[in-house]
Amino acid sequence: MQIKNIIFDLGGVLLNIDYHATIKAYKEAGVTNFDKFFTQAKQNQLFDRLDKGEISPQGFRDEMRSISGLNLSDEVIDQAWNAMLLDFPAQRIPLLEEAKTHYRTFLLSNTNAIHYPAYTAYLKEAHGYESLSLLFEKQYLSHEIGMRKPVVETFLFVLEQNGLKAEETLFFDDTLQHVEGARKAGLHAYWIDLEKEAVEDYFENGKLKDSFFTKLESQLQQSHQ
Repeated sequence: MQIKNIIFDLGGVLLNIDYHATIKAYKEAGVTNFDKFFTQAKQNQLFDRLDKGEISPQGFRDEMRSISGLNLSDEVIDQAWNAMLLDFPAQRIPLLEEAKTHYRTFLLSNTNAIHYPAYTAYLKEAHGYESLSLLFEKQYLSHEIGMRKPVVETFLFVLEQNGLKAEETLFFDDTLQHVEGARKAGLHAYWIDLEKEAVEDYFENGKLKDSFFTKLESQLQQSHQ
């Protein structure tokens, strides 16, 4: 197996995420029935629409007020929504810098226009990078390209845009359905179980460790059982 290209997910893989922090923040803001609220928002695909850029940040905030029945300020909605965004561990910066010298590297993230400025500001303050895009050959953000994982066409779009061969491309994600989508598109894909491992475990001086390929093969065999 010859890997020439690596596509990284953002949330969970590179940027630490805690969805419970957003649930807690909304409850503290008065959305006490958040489970019901989240179900309603999911039914009208509010979060997917935001991720695909089909609704503006202001439209999202208005929908949140409508569904919750609360007159929440834009600031409170944004702060609660961004509460899930934690840190970008320092060791992942050199990993990406070094990996870029050995592979063609890309970012593919389901993200949105409210999260984007928040984690971009953090990256600049904590690590001195003006943009995540500087750590990759190119970044693909769902709200900019109008497509989300795990839709197969999303992966094919990245391949086609950059002349990549699927069989030479590896995808890392911490969401199993996204990994399955990448595999359907013909990519090699590895699911990172965040309770047991981290992406940096599989690199040394920017190159994939030999032991990683054993893990990749084992995971693929298990998925076929």
